[in-house]
Amino acid sequence: MRLDKFLKVSRIIKRRTLAKEVCEQGRITINDQVAKAGSNVKPGDILVIRFGQKLVTVEVNDVKDVVRKEQAGMLYTIVKEEPVS
Repeated sequence: MRLDKFLKVSRIIKRRTLAKEVCEQGRITINDQVAKAGSNVKPGDILVIRFGQKLVTVEVNDVKDVVRKEQAGMLYTIVKEEPVS
């Protein structure tokens, strides 16, 4: 699944256009490599996302095209959150 679509479906980022912009700015890495919006995401991948002044590290548990709001949190696990120094 495309990275921008995963971020939207999992509700880590609320809109796909915003997810695409964040990717284009180079603020997301997949397994320590800078990711583009079209990068492929699969279970087991580690995403590091820079939101303003904090870094959020997320592990992908599952990839689904459609998921209910209540189940979106099951697609990933937050490994750690840390402030950007």
